Amino acid sequence: MRVAAIQHDIVWEDRDANFARLAPLIASAADDGARLVVLTEMFSTGFSMAVEQTAELHDGPSATFLAEQARAHGVWVCGSCPERPAAGERPFNQLVLAAPDGALHRYAKIHPFGYGAEPQHFAAGDAFLTVTVEGVRCSFFVCYDLRFADEFWPLAPVTDCYVVVANWPRQRRAHWQALLRARAIENQAYVVGVNRVGTGDGLTYVGDSVILDPLGEPVAAAEGDRECVISGDVDAERVRTVRDKYPFLADRR
Repeated sequence: MRVAAIQHDIVWEDRDANFARLAPLIASAADDGARLVVLTEMFSTGFSMAVEQTAELHDGPSATFLAEQARAHGVWVCGSCPERPAAGERPFNQLVLAAPDGALHRYAKIHPFGYGAEPQHFAAGDAFLTVTVEGVRCSFFVCYDLRFADEFWPLAPVTDCYVVVANWPRQRRAHWQALLRARAIENQAYVVGVNRVGTGDGLTYVGDSVILDPLGEPVAAAEGDRECVISGDVDAERVRTVRDKYPFLADRR
């Protein structure tokens, strides 16, 4: 399966501007053969804590945009956005995965980012999401989740590819790079890490989006801190081959 990672800038708290920016990038990725197109964390608003302005219900504009893009191009599309389960409730930082027929799957970020005051504004999720996409078992996470290896480990037996969407700032870029590679190596699975570029609320983001294979080697990687689309093939059979040759997962206790 061909996966496209869209490393993009985000116009702060301006959904319409971000939809206009992303639509042609999604179309380009689909035209290039991608079957799964991955956007960033908070792709439509930026990592804003102003949830009284940004939070949406499940039928809100961000989820609607993803569903429309998926149907229009016949591909899977995902990214996270601020979604409330019901009016008046605290929102989740929620990854929404749209299928080619427009059906939606959701994963609420399990680890809100305490250092950035996210838990004061967003509720924590408590359930994983694994979906078979074009024959590849994909498990989905959001940004800060990447620091918690114990969330990835139990999913390894049912996962060929981890997808991590993020707004990970420049000052901790070495952590982003190291943790993505560690998650690939220790779980013997592909990892797709998609990070934004540009600036938002005083922070600078430099991308470093990458697709890693089950041995932690890059399949595709973004160069520099510019908007771009990277793509690469992920193969469930490659995961099985690596795990059969190096049966490390069987030694976990």
